Amino acid sequence: MFEWYDFYLYGSLAVFFGGLFFPQGNDTVQLLASLATFGAGFGVRPIGALVFGHLGDLVGRKYTFLVTMATMGLGTALIGLLPTYATWGIGATALLVFLRLLQGLALGGEYGGAATYVAEHVPDAQRGYYTSFIQTTATAGFFVSMGVIGITRASLGEVAFKEWGWRIPFLISFILLIVSLYVRLKMKESPLFSKMKAAGKASKNPLKESFTNPVNRRYVLIAFGAIAGQGVVWYTGQFYALTFLQTMLKIDWKTSYTLVSIALFITTPLFLVFGWLSDRIGRKKLILGGCLLGALTYLPIYMAMKYFSNPDGLPKADPAQINHVAMALLLALQMVYVCMVYAPMAAFLVELFPTRIRYTSMSLPYHLGNGWIGGFLPLIATAVTASAWAKETFGPNSIYTGLLYPIGMCIVTLIVGTLFIHETKDHRIDAETIGGH
Repeated sequence: MFEWYDFYLYGSLAVFFGGLFFPQGNDTVQLLASLATFGAGFGVRPIGALVFGHLGDLVGRKYTFLVTMATMGLGTALIGLLPTYATWGIGATALLVFLRLLQGLALGGEYGGAATYVAEHVPDAQRGYYTSFIQTTATAGFFVSMGVIGITRASLGEVAFKEWGWRIPFLISFILLIVSLYVRLKMKESPLFSKMKAAGKASKNPLKESFTNPVNRRYVLIAFGAIAGQGVVWYTGQFYALTFLQTMLKIDWKTSYTLVSIALFITTPLFLVFGWLSDRIGRKKLILGGCLLGALTYLPIYMAMKYFSNPDGLPKADPAQINHVAMALLLALQMVYVCMVYAPMAAFLVELFPTRIRYTSMSLPYHLGNGWIGGFLPLIATAVTASAWAKETFGPNSIYTGLLYPIGMCIVTLIVGTLFIHETKDHRIDAETIGGH
C-alpha cells in the first residue's frame, strides 16, 4: 500500500502539477505534459520487471523487496524537495521526470514479488482469496493518497498548498519508508523458493529461461493479453474518471476527490469477494466478464456522469446541479469492473509459471499490460478528446472520444482471452513444469 501511495501521489495531483513543473501559457498542453510525466513512470516499469524479477528468481523474494521499497520511498520523498519550474526552469522538469522513472523502476519489481511471495505461502484452494488482499493495496494506496492530499489542501488553503503545501504528502513518504522497511526486514523468505534453492533447482538464468523457451514465451504472451484489458479497466475506472470529472465536466477538485473516495470506499471490499469467488468459479470468467461489461457500458456511464453533474454544459459545473448519489454510484460501478478483473489477476499470473522463473515471467507481461497499455490511458484518452479531429467530428460529444481506447482494448482482451486463455485455478504452483501442470 505504501508503494502504491507513493506512485499514485503524482497521479492524484496530475492536473495540479501542470502549472508547477511545465511552461505557462496553455492549460491543455500543461495537462498533457503532466500526464506524460505520469506515464513516464509506467514506461520504465517493464525494465524494472526484468531487472528485479531476475534478481528475485536468483537471490530471493525478500531481498528484492527491500531494494524496491527503498528506491520507491526515496524517489517519492525527493519529489517533495524539488524546485518548481518558476525557480529552475526546465531543470526542475527534468528532475521530476527522473524521479518518476526511479519510481517506475521500483514498482516494476514490486508487484511480481508481492504476488509471488504471498501465493507461495498460502493453500492452493484459497490462492485467489489470499492474493486478492494484494490487489486491494493499489486501490488503498490511491485512496490514501487522495485523502492525504485532500486533508492537506483543505487545511492549508489553495494559496499555501500551491506555494509549498503540495510537498507535504510526498515528504510523508520518509515515515512510510521507515515503517515498510522495518516490516520487510522481519519477513522470511518464501518457503517454495527456499525449498527449491536448497534442492539446487534454482534457475541460473531466469531471463533466458523465461523468454527463450517457446512454451513459456507463449504463456507470457497470453498473460500480456489478459493484463492489457485489466490495465485499461483499472485506469479508466480510477484515474481517467478523476481526470474526466475535473477537466471535461469542470467539477471542482474537492467534489471530485470526495466522489471518487466514496466510490473507492464502497467497492474496495469487493476485491476480496471476487478473489474468493475466483477460487470457486475460476479466474478467466471474472477477468473476461469485467472487460465485457466495460466495453458495453463505458459510453453510457460517462454520458450519465455528464447528465448528473453538468447537464447544461456550463463553463464550470454548478455544485447545486450535481446529483452526488448518482455520480458516486456511476463511479462505483466502474470500480466494480476493476475488482472483477484485478482481484483474480495475481493468482492467475502466479499459476501460469513455475517457481524457478515465476517472478521474472509474470512481472514483464504484467508491467507491459498494466503499465504501458493501462498507465498511458489517461494521457492517450485526454489527448484524443482534446484533438481537433474529435472536436470537428463529434462536436459537443467529443468529450467521450477518449473512451474509444479502453473500449477497444477491452475487446482485444475478450478476443485473446476467449481463444487462448485457459482456466488456471487448479494448477499446482509447486510444480516445476511450465503452466503448473
